Amino acid sequence: MRRAIWLVLVAIMSVQVGAAVAKDLFDEVTPTTMVWLRLASSAVVLLVLARPRLRGRSRRDWLVVLGYAVSLGAMNWSIYQSFARIPLGVAVTIEFLGPLTLAVAGSRRASDLAWAGLAGLGVALLGLEPGALTVAGIGFALVAAASWAAYILISRHVGARWDRLDGLAVASTLAALALATPAVYDDPHALGSGRILILGSLIGLLSSVIPYSCELTALRRLPPRLFGILMSLEPAAAALAAAVVLRELLSTSQLVAMACVIVASVAATRGIQEPVAA
Repeated sequence: MRRAIWLVLVAIMSVQVGAAVAKDLFDEVTPTTMVWLRLASSAVVLLVLARPRLRGRSRRDWLVVLGYAVSLGAMNWSIYQSFARIPLGVAVTIEFLGPLTLAVAGSRRASDLAWAGLAGLGVALLGLEPGALTVAGIGFALVAAASWAAYILISRHVGARWDRLDGLAVASTLAALALATPAVYDDPHALGSGRILILGSLIGLLSSVIPYSCELTALRRLPPRLFGILMSLEPAAAALAAAVVLRELLSTSQLVAMACVIVASVAATRGIQEPVAA
């Protein structure tokens, strides 16, 4: 189990380092184009690894994977738009309200209302320093939160209808195709740079391929509840990556706000009951 825990931690840091590197390139390439590079590069790798079976799929199969693609694309695009406007750690803290809301909504314990209130307090604390935030940045982070929640809900249906990485490979491809035209229109010159293409591919590996592989391997040994608790470290990992890569430091009130959301997430996740084996 110790190895599985380390795999989850590697996945978390890989995602956030990839996000920090992407943000560091926003002076050279727009967020939309960077998201497309990430999705396109990860889609290519996933298609090679998964080799998804497309023939014989039902209409329902395609509708489910299409919804998966929409949530995946919206989640990535909106959080990168947020990164461009507010600190990375703050954006990820707000985004984490998506899975946290699902954890609280799926619980019947009255105490989880207190944890929801603690998370709300954390978000309120983020507004104590409005000069570092923008309405658009917060709005995009909230869209990312809602998209992440939808992604989690739809992933259950995708897993039931598509084998292994098949659904993710197809959804990543569809999301990349949907963003291709906006990416080219938004920043055509960046796509002609070999350096940007290489860095975009690297971000795709850091932000998608490596974490997905680590998480899938870890989930074979980790209980879902423990996995959820470990994933609650995402905001802290984002703040650390931003501090190291971007020299982007958070204020005391922002760190307290992040701590509120992390504690609320850990507490709510610990209350989730493990499924009983049949």
